Amino acid sequence: MSKISLRVNGRVETVDVDPTTPLLYVLGDELGLRGPKFGCGMAQCGACTVILRRRAVRSCVTPVSTVGQDEVTTLEGLGTPEKPHPIQQAFIDEEAAQCGFCLSGVILTAKALLDEKPRASDQEIRESLAGVLCRCFAHVRMLRAIRKYADTRNV
Repeated sequence: MSKISLRVNGRVETVDVDPTTPLLYVLGDELGLRGPKFGCGMAQCGACTVILRRRAVRSCVTPVSTVGQDEVTTLEGLGTPEKPHPIQQAFIDEEAAQCGFCLSGVILTAKALLDEKPRASDQEIRESLAGVLCRCFAHVRMLRAIRKYADTRNV
């Protein structure tokens, strides 16, 4: 076990864990965050996605020791129920969420892409989301919400 300090959602947190522990377990078990979810455990479904170093990262295969002092942003770190982040608000407006299991993957992957490439095409957005699995078939509404968010940023 080692004491590890992490910057998560704008706060510094210290945990005492094995350095090889996946970041997902630290976020959920140690810090009580429920945005990133355990899906496949093999970085293939996207349910565990967080933003790290401005990129969408699968926290289920990211050892906590590799995070260093870089900021980790989870779905909870974007906004609050009272003041959602604009991409979260777009999902609310478009009624783009169903069960919510994939939302960390969809929202954080889209946000990371649009932060890097604000004028991403619909095709680029679809390609970035190709590795995020959703069973609810809300894809059309999700893409509409992401485009709405992207367009409001580009005004």
